Amino acid sequence: MEVYEVPIVPLIIGLVELLKSLGLPNKFSALASVLLGVLIGVFFLYPTNIPEGVITGLSLGLAASGLYSATKNTVEGVKNMRISGNK
Repeated sequence: MEVYEVPIVPLIIGLVELLKSLGLPNKFSALASVLLGVLIGVFFLYPTNIPEGVITGLSLGLAASGLYSATKNTVEGVKNMRISGNK
């Protein structure tokens, strides 16, 4: 994977958020992230090399899913700290 493919991760996160605003249940957001990553990997990044596109797409989708999850957990942790600090 080359460095210029890294901005695709926030793009995938944005697309998943768009899908969620259109009614995608939260429990399917990780699956949607991986599927979008594979589609981008196969059709955009490596259209002539399907296996490489799938592997790259999987890594991008999983990275997007993990980044979203980590950010969400951090925000929830900070909120919980503020709430328990106000008591």
